[in-house]
Amino acid sequence: MLKKEIITTEGIGALKDCLSMIPSLRVETIEPLTGQSGPDYRIKISGIGFVQFIYVEIKVLGTPKSARDAVNSLSVFLRNEPNGYGVLLAPYISPGSANICKEEGIGYLDLSGNCWITFQQVFISRDNMPNKYPFKSGLASLYSPKSERILRVLLTFPNRSWKTIELAKEAQVSLGMITHVRRRLLEEEWIRTTTDGFFLSQPEKLLLDWSRNYSIFQNKIFEFYSMKSYSDIELDIAKVCEEMKIPYALTGFSASARLAPVVRGQRSMIFITRDMELAANQIGLKSVDSGANVFLIQPYDEGVLWNSKIMNGIRIVTPIQVYLDLIKFPGRGEEAAEFLFKEVIKKSWL
Repeated sequence: MLKKEIITTEGIGALKDCLSMIPSLRVETIEPLTGQSGPDYRIKISGIGFVQFIYVEIKVLGTPKSARDAVNSLSVFLRNEPNGYGVLLAPYISPGSANICKEEGIGYLDLSGNCWITFQQVFISRDNMPNKYPFKSGLASLYSPKSERILRVLLTFPNRSWKTIELAKEAQVSLGMITHVRRRLLEEEWIRTTTDGFFLSQPEKLLLDWSRNYSIFQNKIFEFYSMKSYSDIELDIAKVCEEMKIPYALTGFSASARLAPVVRGQRSMIFITRDMELAANQIGLKSVDSGANVFLIQPYDEGVLWNSKIMNGIRIVTPIQVYLDLIKFPGRGEEAAEFLFKEVIKKSWL
């Protein structure tokens, strides 16, 4: 995490460079505001026929929670400054944070190159610049295998309030991991705290962000071909896995065909934790380099099988996992995922 002094030095310079994009603007004075709450700097700007004061609030984080705090503070301050315009300055302004600023008429600028500044006849905008200063919370990634175990639980039961110990036990992770993930989700404003613990208040936003950072091809996929029907293949695999005591579950098109059928299955897709070549031989699957109609998938973490259920005699992963495995899958995977979200997942959140 960058120190505020570094953000200030680089940020004020970046703001001057940003304003210089309008040739008629001139920075008259830059004045630090000390000994008070609210903005950190006041900058006097002159243009053709006007003078504008910009009040800058500097944050070491540009997460939605931090942005909302800054926006609220600036909005209160500017009630007594009719000729003032507020700007949030942070190392990185996420899209969610940018929307918070725009909704309240507050400008923003970050050290990664994103900005949105509009006052008088001035309009300067630049977005989608990559984050050069990712938020460090003791968590390498919100989408690491262990932290994903927590997200599956929260997304499956978004209306339930969780205590740290209860959630750690359910997700099979450490208490420390719960603490790190909880802090990250709070900064994104995706959870809320109550006297009973905390619950997921923005499940759709979390699922969307996760889907952008997930691919089924993170798993190890073994490709096979069979002349059998998809349903016969899946029933045979289930039978063999149960006999060999191998954890398994359908996902992708195989699962969506049972949960929310909308498109014809493109191939059988089945998580198997081990001995998949042995299981494949047991039912006569042929290993192929192309033209596969059966994917046997070795999961990168057995958390993908959490809370799998038996449905019509065969085990299926959670709808959340099915959605993730389909949303980027070529060949109508997105269509199947969106239908599953509408007909199953979203209704379960009501």
